[in-house]
Amino acid sequence: MITLGVEEEYLLVDPENGLPAPCVEGVRRTAGLGPLAEREEVQDELLQAQIEVATPVCSDLEEVGGHLLRLRHAVGSAAEENGCRIGATGAAPLRGKSPVPVTPSPRYLRMEGEARQLVDEQLINGMHVHVAVPDRETGVAVLNRIRGWLPTLLAMSANSPLWDGQDTGFASWRTIVFGRWPVSGPPPYFDGLADYERRLDALAESGVIADRGQLYWQARLSERYPTVEVRCLDVQLEADGAVMLAGIVRGLVATAIAEEKAGLPVPRTEPELLYAANWHAARHGLNGTLVDPQGRPHSSGDVLCALLRYITPALEDAGDLRQVSGLVHRLLQDGTPADRQRRVMAEAGMDGLIGLITGTSATD
Repeated sequence: MITLGVEEEYLLVDPENGLPAPCVEGVRRTAGLGPLAEREEVQDELLQAQIEVATPVCSDLEEVGGHLLRLRHAVGSAAEENGCRIGATGAAPLRGKSPVPVTPSPRYLRMEGEARQLVDEQLINGMHVHVAVPDRETGVAVLNRIRGWLPTLLAMSANSPLWDGQDTGFASWRTIVFGRWPVSGPPPYFDGLADYERRLDALAESGVIADRGQLYWQARLSERYPTVEVRCLDVQLEADGAVMLAGIVRGLVATAIAEEKAGLPVPRTEPELLYAANWHAARHGLNGTLVDPQGRPHSSGDVLCALLRYITPALEDAGDLRQVSGLVHRLLQDGTPADRQRRVMAEAGMDGLIGLITGTSATD
């Protein structure tokens, strides 16, 4: 069984006005000392109105879902004790007149000094899926084989349509905000591990980025764990959405490993086409067409069905097919979290929207 783990970032929200609440220190301290979360499972983020959780290593999706529900409850309870709420949204729907303070770590303070406006506007929250690979050489082969599917994953996860109280016109505004850093977006194609390491070293030695942690490709090899890390996803409104995406990502990685072992040819999506497909997915989500890994436009439903067919053997091997396919069909019926945010905003205004992302309102 290929193991996996999930990280989620949340916004801390003032329940009175919906603005970001810079109270991460108190929330993390409360959550880390509570009975439901260990200290290492709850972490600071760049800005003090954000918090991150990380599941332990999991063998199946039931474990993933159980840990995410536990951690969401732990951090949510800690937030309430500190006078705020956690918001499961890819971008802050409202921002105050003054920037949210940066978490005072040397690395974050250095980033603030180098790109103040980008840091001030980094009120965005993602979901990262780590999937184990046997070695880094295989990990690079996996990156090459899954990169064409990243726009589809992004479209499925879209959960950040609002910014400064207005609809941005994008399903995933988080993707656009994050894309302004020097090394971001879909990863390039690599000619093996040596090429991957050489190019990472060249980026770090250029001085444009401070360290490998600022390689913000949407998929990369983890520097801390023996995993491929997929980072293109908006944080999900609910744990079920995260479980679905985690299962799909593991299915893609398992399929890529199997294809590599079988010596099947590697698809070579051209970088400019992949970037365009990524922008298109961020713009429209599942409302319209998606560009498939071969660079051809199809209806979103057709691309999602093709994705499920492609990874069905891996999902069957993991025992995930019924759960993942059921959640994908529900996504096609209900729309993305971005669609749900827009519906609630239209029906109940900003108060209803804040209730949706904080889980304190049944309006949807």
